[in-house]
Amino acid sequence: MLTQKMGNNNSETSIHMHGMLPVRSADAGPSNSPEDPLNWPVWKKNVQILMVAFHSMVATFMGAGIIPAFDAMAEEYNVTVQEASYLTSIQILVLGLTPFIWKPITCVYGRYHVSLFSVLGSMVCNIGGARCTTYGTQMATRVLTAILISPPTGIGSGVITELCEPGERAQKLGWWTLMTTLGIPAGPFIMGFVAKHIGFEWIYWIYVMINFVQFVAYILLGEETIYVPGNTGDDKRSFVRKLIPRRIDPRPLKPRKFIESVFLYRHPRILIAVIAQSIVFCYANTAITVEMPAAFGKRFHFDAEQIGVQYIAVIIGSLIGEQVSGPMSDWFMEARRKENEFFHPADRLWLSYIGFATVIAGLLTWGIQLDNTTSWNVTPCIGVAIASFGNQILTTILISFAVDSYKDQSTDIGVFSNFVRHVYGFIGPFYFPSMFKRLNMGGAAGIMCAIIGVCALVPVVALQVVTHRRR
Repeated sequence: MLTQKMGNNNSETSIHMHGMLPVRSADAGPSNSPEDPLNWPVWKKNVQILMVAFHSMVATFMGAGIIPAFDAMAEEYNVTVQEASYLTSIQILVLGLTPFIWKPITCVYGRYHVSLFSVLGSMVCNIGGARCTTYGTQMATRVLTAILISPPTGIGSGVITELCEPGERAQKLGWWTLMTTLGIPAGPFIMGFVAKHIGFEWIYWIYVMINFVQFVAYILLGEETIYVPGNTGDDKRSFVRKLIPRRIDPRPLKPRKFIESVFLYRHPRILIAVIAQSIVFCYANTAITVEMPAAFGKRFHFDAEQIGVQYIAVIIGSLIGEQVSGPMSDWFMEARRKENEFFHPADRLWLSYIGFATVIAGLLTWGIQLDNTTSWNVTPCIGVAIASFGNQILTTILISFAVDSYKDQSTDIGVFSNFVRHVYGFIGPFYFPSMFKRLNMGGAAGIMCAIIGVCALVPVVALQVVTHRRR
């Protein structure tokens, strides 16, 4: 099915990959049914978006939160610190892979019940994590937790696209990308205090409490956001019926559905945007986060709490960056639409250059200043904040561009982007230590900036030039 996009004789199209449900096009407008999510009150839409955004944050929060406790866990489980770090690395990989499984399952049974099962299952696994006494069993609980908590990291973009009008799409996608990004630095920042003062086992008990709060919130406030024309919605008239899982798509679940999102690589606009965002995220977020204990802890003899405090720079930079990438992006696109009398997704890429410039400047500041100081000062953290500012801009802008270009594949774009970002990020910790050791922090930062320039910035510029020529 081809869905012609808005434009002045534009031939841009969005090719719909046959999904599991006969849902409407992303920009088809609301139906007359009160069960249609587009007809919900604004507060109700925002609650669903915030819950899926927070759920995504929890997924990354749980993976990164144990970073300050690597030393304590290595001693407890009689392993090396490097082996303890694999407890986070494996979660990064799993978070990238398992949304492929959850996406078709949500199409059959709905997002609401999958979310309920996700947080309940994660809570049980975290109880197990708090009671583990060996490295092997802890590794098993971390893998299972990552599998169970991962659904929103892939399907979040679909939820938001279906609940939002085009004029506010980047802002709301920004909520989701920001929360997902903030989970990474917020985990070590908060859990550094926990690991030092009450023991790393309490990290897992706090995870249990978070999952329980999520479960209650989904029961009281959650709703199914997939709308199938023709459904009566009888299950929503009763609170008890709402909690009972039911099949919303009677068609068989074929194996191809589990890998369908990978086929988005055939669309250059999606592929380039996703690869560029993944490369930038790896070096401007993952590398900084994973290497923080080595970069600051060993160099300045910081304990878990002091290392955790350094992550404030990532949080501040990301929060400020989202104010530019979300509301400003939507304002810029609306201004361009009024000027040109049509909406062109490639216009959004103009703001990405702010992100590229600040990411490169921030990484170089971080690396060079760490090499040039023998006692702690704030300048490396300023570089981290600048890099995080640019990373958040690029994350929101590039994902919004991909979704604007192929709106009917918004969920698949989320799954595909999540897969590429996490797999590329998973590889990083295996070569980061040797790269930083051989090249020092400044040299390694220069290499990372060069990779960003050649493999991310240049393709985005080429994509924008080609796209504008085809108008």
